[in-house]
Amino acid sequence: MDAVALDRNATEEDSAAEGGSTTTPGARSLSGEKAQRIVEAMRRSVARRGTAGSTFDHVSREAGVSRGLLHYYFGTKEQLLVEAVRRDCELRLELLERQLSTAQTADDFIDLMAQNLQETVREDPDFVTLVFELFTLSRRNEDIAVEYAELMRRTRAQVAGMLADAQQEGILCLHAEPEAVAEVLFSLADGLALRMLAEPDRDFAGTVQAGIACVRALLTD
Repeated sequence: MDAVALDRNATEEDSAAEGGSTTTPGARSLSGEKAQRIVEAMRRSVARRGTAGSTFDHVSREAGVSRGLLHYYFGTKEQLLVEAVRRDCELRLELLERQLSTAQTADDFIDLMAQNLQETVREDPDFVTLVFELFTLSRRNEDIAVEYAELMRRTRAQVAGMLADAQQEGILCLHAEPEAVAEVLFSLADGLALRMLAEPDRDFAGTVQAGIACVRALLTD
């Protein structure tokens, strides 16, 4: 299920949702402002209540849409969580790509990645929570595990592409294949984000600098 499809007007969407349908839930996708409200409501709910507590009743009220509309387009709250994480990842990778495109040196590139991580944890911890919630869910749900693995594959490939481009431009000198380096970068970022959220009052400046030193060993001569 992609985030952009089926551009119907609100009346058609609501009447179809209220009246039911024989089409398999999860095969549709909702576009536009209404979809954004739904995804944002799910995002906030999961951050506050976790996946188990984020019922369609909660999400539909916060999004200002009918409960039937959520069932019609997403089928289950787990599928809605997948969509929320997917959309967040797409937006964040677009932002990261724009930021990294300004890098002139390896130090620029590394500093921008570190800045991106710290800003995400500081300004949008809900996103980090959302990703970890989806991972936890994937350990108990085979369908979600497939979706989660595909999301990891896509994000890894995108970052690997950014690394390969930077190497081709002479900005970086990778010490392993781009996908392998991307995997290490994600692993480092995920671990740091988890620890930074767990101890919000701790000063992680020294830890971040140690991480930068590790990344520099992978990306520079």
